[in-house]
Amino acid sequence: MNAYTSFDPQSFRAALGTFTTGVTIITSRGVDDEPVGVTANSFNSVSLNPPMVLWSLAKNARSLAAFSQAKHWNVHVLSHEQEELSSRFARQGEDKFAGIDLDQGISAAPLLPQCTARFQCRTAFQYEGGDHVIFVGEVMAFDYCDAPPLAFQSGQYALATRQPGKALRLGSPPPPECSYTEDLLGYLLGRAHYQLLNELRHLLSSQQLDEHAFFVLSVLCIRDGLTLEEINEFVAYTGFSVTPATMRFLEKQGLVAIERIARANRYVLTGAGREASLEEIALAKAVEQDLVTRLGEVDAKMLKVLLKRLIATTDRGLPDLWGPR
Repeated sequence: MNAYTSFDPQSFRAALGTFTTGVTIITSRGVDDEPVGVTANSFNSVSLNPPMVLWSLAKNARSLAAFSQAKHWNVHVLSHEQEELSSRFARQGEDKFAGIDLDQGISAAPLLPQCTARFQCRTAFQYEGGDHVIFVGEVMAFDYCDAPPLAFQSGQYALATRQPGKALRLGSPPPPECSYTEDLLGYLLGRAHYQLLNELRHLLSSQQLDEHAFFVLSVLCIRDGLTLEEINEFVAYTGFSVTPATMRFLEKQGLVAIERIARANRYVLTGAGREASLEEIALAKAVEQDLVTRLGEVDAKMLKVLLKRLIATTDRGLPDLWGPR
């Protein structure tokens, strides 16, 4: 009896899934010159000198014959924006290359654009690997960029981020009786929020507007003609309540106007108000871009993903500002 027959395949797959990998698409051409491509996360490096990489393909894969006979194949490390492309090449029964404007490579193997990295390879060896065939290739050319790579972990797409090199605090640890530490999520979110808000306040001061006016104008820029109650519904997450006095101030500044519609006072942006709102949003984007530059695009993307999950988890039913009316 084979010792491995006692393995539960599903449990074994789940255990392997805990190993986070990148996501690649391997492409080549069959004997009929038709392009072939598969999504794979079995890609790995083999050697730096000579430069060699490997990947594996299931023996029951339809494309096995094409790759087994191919002299060249390309490995594409997908970026975080290519999740749909990964899913397309993982499916069967469709033209996977439809609508893709291929780049020119050193061989006839299809070269997909806009990837995090690409390795153009010549087949060096093929090995039996249980229910898979292992392909080893010599890298003839490669290129890469700073786009955050797409990752795969426990059966789901993911993003990878760097662990901070050191803790925020540089002093001695807090006394044992102190339970309030820098790892408290509320502290981290609060400090990050106020530090970013302070930068935005500094920029907004040139317009003689504060962040509360920024909230109101931004909301009306996205969804115009709201009542005071509706505006407050959209900014309720800030803990700030828009008052009639706030709206009168904006009206005197010529930024908003009141329209009587269906027996209700509704606020609309004036031309000056829309221009001011766009300028404020540009300032906010400038603060964000500076943050992205300092954090790096990968970590900034990861931060946005985590914040969206946190918002969805803690949302108590606030209306969707960007959703249908």
